[in-house]
Amino acid sequence: MICNATSGYNHPVLQQKPRGWDWTMNINARSLLFATQRTVPLMGKRGGGAIVSISSPGSFRVLPDHVVVGASKAALEVLIRYLVVELAEKNIVVNVVSPGIAETEAVHHFDSAQREDLIDSVISRTPAGRLVTPEDIAQVIAFLCSPDASMIRGQVILIDGGYTLLE
Repeated sequence: MICNATSGYNHPVLQQKPRGWDWTMNINARSLLFATQRTVPLMGKRGGGAIVSISSPGSFRVLPDHVVVGASKAALEVLIRYLVVELAEKNIVVNVVSPGIAETEAVHHFDSAQREDLIDSVISRTPAGRLVTPEDIAQVIAFLCSPDASMIRGQVILIDGGYTLLE
């Protein structure tokens, strides 16, 4: 199961509202818990499986206006550790992938000039010299779902081309 549900209200801490907080927590963290509860019996019937959820570097770094998304992704990462322990006896492997800024529809939420500035800035500060692609993310997820990764459990795999190393 790949849990890539995400949403959020990007506002400063003091401008967050209960509705935006609840919305974001429900989509980003709560959905993983309840999707897992529905998935585990199906995986149990086949002798195990893998669960990979998508997080964000905002779970461990302070990003502008990212408080509720960051907090929800941190909650997701904590939940993953509990799932690893409880699902091990069912042969279910659980991990997290945390992509940096990627070439996805999410960057189109910025206006054109802001988007270009953001992309240029990230590329110039990324040792790999480019943004993360959806294919980069998919390849790591596919590996984590393979038998070759059966001993990787409860890990947050950062995919950012080295960007956070220089921050």
